[in-house]
Amino acid sequence: MRQAARRIVTGHNADGRATISIDDSGPNVMEVRGWPGLYVTELWVTGEMPVDNMGKNDQGARPMLHDPTPSGTIFRLVEIPPERSIAGIDTGAAFEHMGSHNKPRAEDSATHPSMHKTNSVDYLVVISREMWMVMEEGETLIRQGDCIVQRGTNHAWVNKSDKPCVLAAILVDAKPAP
Repeated sequence: MRQAARRIVTGHNADGRATISIDDSGPNVMEVRGWPGLYVTELWVTGEMPVDNMGKNDQGARPMLHDPTPSGTIFRLVEIPPERSIAGIDTGAAFEHMGSHNKPRAEDSATHPSMHKTNSVDYLVVISREMWMVMEEGETLIRQGDCIVQRGTNHAWVNKSDKPCVLAAILVDAKPAP
């Protein structure tokens, strides 16, 4: 299953007037190797601060990476499947497929095999369903409409339900946390 997303991107025409540049279904979708049913839809990416809002290139069409580039941002949807058995998840392959420099560490796998951190501040909104956000100390159930500010902490997303959970995520490059 893949959560369909309409993506509308604004821009400027040759006269500098505001227009809709892209109106599509967010075609840059990847099922993450090593984690069957985990889909990522890349909607938009930037690589500088301040962001340059000119140009006609589809910034969401680049090859996907787990983390933003230095001074960059990522806007994506993440669909996390039910986790009937964590034995079926190859987190090494999944994080390798996403080009992550922050792969899960062996010492964290006792908590959950996908426990990881990022060099970013992540703003997330649960779009549909629910799942657990697991930390090194504690966990909380997150449900549709809940908002998360994930500040470079070690965490895992665990879907104990029987339906996929969809998150909207904005990742902003940040200094690495301890």
